[in-house]
Amino acid sequence: MNKEHNKQVCEKFQSELPDLIGTGQDIYLHPHVQSCELCRALVDDLMTIAAAARQLFPVEEPPDALWEHIEMALKEEEQLPGKG
Repeated sequence: MNKEHNKQVCEKFQSELPDLIGTGQDIYLHPHVQSCELCRALVDDLMTIAAAARQLFPVEEPPDALWEHIEMALKEEEQLPGKG
């Protein structure tokens, strides 16, 4: 494969990368990642950045009673005059 063809294949893969990552599948199993050192390094870098971002902004679980409070508030709102 010549360099120009490799560049085109990499550009196509990289343009599809956000959608591929969005599927939640293991991107390292993609045939291009397995065969292209440059794109594999790019994926490594993206995964490192994503891991660091998760540490900066940890996901907080809502309190157990949150949905119960929301449900109660909706029921109360339905009982107001002119609702329901």
